[in-house]
Amino acid sequence: MMNYRLALTFAAALAVASCSSSPDESRVPLTEAEAMYQQAQEQMATGSLTSARVTLEDFLTRYPFGPYAEQVQLDLIYLTYKLDDIQKALANIDRFLRLNPNHRDIDYVMYMRGMVNQRAEYSAIQELVGVDRSDRDPSFAKQAFEDFSNLLREFPESKYAADAKQRMVWLKSRLAQYELAVAQYYMKREAYLAAANRGRYVLEYFSNTPEVEAALAIMVESYDQMGLDDLREQARATLRKNYPNNRLANAN
Repeated sequence: MMNYRLALTFAAALAVASCSSSPDESRVPLTEAEAMYQQAQEQMATGSLTSARVTLEDFLTRYPFGPYAEQVQLDLIYLTYKLDDIQKALANIDRFLRLNPNHRDIDYVMYMRGMVNQRAEYSAIQELVGVDRSDRDPSFAKQAFEDFSNLLREFPESKYAADAKQRMVWLKSRLAQYELAVAQYYMKREAYLAAANRGRYVLEYFSNTPEVEAALAIMVESYDQMGLDDLREQARATLRKNYPNNRLANAN
């Protein structure tokens, strides 16, 4: 993940508050809020993310309108993401977007919304045992794609834009895989028109993904089963032009 800026505002304030203007002057003690925030930053730095979350949530309860409140909210977005608390992370993000629509870091918050939804798409257990996930509900993938699209539309020059674009490539492929899984389901049940329509959907909306080849093959087979020779040959011609080595490209 990206290198997250850990409370630069606080660091500057703390330097002023805790250090004297000359070595001979005594150190000014931290306020309770400063000490609490410093504790949370130390916990984050040492990897104690759960403890840092508790500290920051307590901080917001005590000081909801203090000078560090917005930065604490940003830190909590990051922490709930890292701790895989998807629902809480999304709630934190949506609250921040609603209350701070013109914040200087709004592009980061929008980016994190995509990151959270993409993480929700993953299933560590299924990946570890090699289970095919292509037929799973792609709701989180769709939302992540939309989140990253919103970021690119509103902040095309954001420092998070390049990474968002790369993530969208994977998400498009994931969504195309879902459409193929549904198409294959229809093929097994001899619902050939529905299968062909799913294949055509992949061509129309995910044309630059690796899944296009399989979508064209499904269309060729489906139209063949329905006796729609013209549509079959149109699909076959497109398959032959783009994937000449496919077994259906030159079949009789």
